Amino acid sequence: MDSKSDIRDFLTTRRAKVTPQQVNLPSYGKRRVPGLRREEVAALAGVSVDYYNRLERGNLTGVSDSVLESIASALQLDEAERLHLFRLAQAANTTPRARRSGVRRPQLSPSLQRVLDGMTGVAAILCNSRMDLLAASTLGRALYWPAYEFESPTPNLARFAFLAPAAGEFYPDWDGAANVAVALLRTEAGRNPHDPGLTALVGELSTCCTEFRTRWAAHNVRTHYNGTKTFMHPAVGELTLGYDTMDLPGDTGLRLTAYTAEQPSRSADGLQLLSSWAATTFGPQAATAESDAANQ
Repeated sequence: MDSKSDIRDFLTTRRAKVTPQQVNLPSYGKRRVPGLRREEVAALAGVSVDYYNRLERGNLTGVSDSVLESIASALQLDEAERLHLFRLAQAANTTPRARRSGVRRPQLSPSLQRVLDGMTGVAAILCNSRMDLLAASTLGRALYWPAYEFESPTPNLARFAFLAPAAGEFYPDWDGAANVAVALLRTEAGRNPHDPGLTALVGELSTCCTEFRTRWAAHNVRTHYNGTKTFMHPAVGELTLGYDTMDLPGDTGLRLTAYTAEQPSRSADGLQLLSSWAATTFGPQAATAESDAANQ
């Protein structure tokens, strides 16, 4: 990842989203750019125009937290965007040696797989920060069976969303799923811009898919911890499931997502049917084999 261009493009795209009216500034004359001008952001943040221009050129070296907070306030960043800005600054102020040592591959422990195996009534999946699906409960594997069919034994959910023909049917709201996938990868790029695996994935998807490339250029980021998602499963039909995602302490980059259905509902019935389908299709031993493959 090119950290200077990421900083420049992130600040530019955020500035373009804020109108003078939103920050109580007068708007007069013909405006050549969407959103705020650089000098308006500088005034709102309480810094000089020259200093803000330096920041927007991608130079965050030595920038203080107070200045970052002022910039975030001027651009009306939400919490995910604010955190992303701080991570971009942290990466810009990290030494090359620290960058090399900071990239590590999270390991899937046998105990984590046992936890997943015990979640018999929950569709649970374990992903790393690049959206590689490292392990799943039996029901979780059944839910994401189209992704496993596309890429096994360790599917990548972003690659599945953008390159698999089945993804458009599996995600009835494909646009929403695609936007979330890109925003999560963009968030991770701010956290860990020197991850070679992430760089390779983004390069592959940018080369192969215009839809991804367009979304990536928007520099949108987000947090993704709970909500509702709808699937169209090839074996049981439509499922509308609530999801809760948690970061695993001590295993940087590993996230556990659990999908459940409201009781009683058609989706709860569908999840029960999916459980029966999973038991007859591949059984719990498949999850153990997947764990072994993920750690190879």
